[in-house]
Amino acid sequence: MLKIAIVVLMLALVASLGSGFYFLMVDQGDKSKRRTFHSLGVRLGLAITLAGLIVYGVASGQLGHRNPWDGGPRPLASQEQGDGD
Repeated sequence: MLKIAIVVLMLALVASLGSGFYFLMVDQGDKSKRRTFHSLGVRLGLAITLAGLIVYGVASGQLGHRNPWDGGPRPLASQEQGDGD
């Protein structure tokens, strides 16, 4: 469920970016129209929400890395060699 929310927020970010570009091209510097500015505010809110969701997912353990080249946690150097006993 968390990964779906992250994908939806990423798609919303791309849509907000596209709408900001559209408003920038259509308004052409018209000072009375603030649609580009509002689109930036929406995009900033979405980005903060996305970052918070990712931090929550990593902190709760729902998100992590499962790379084939990652061997997992490594023991400390003192545990590998033993305590000299």
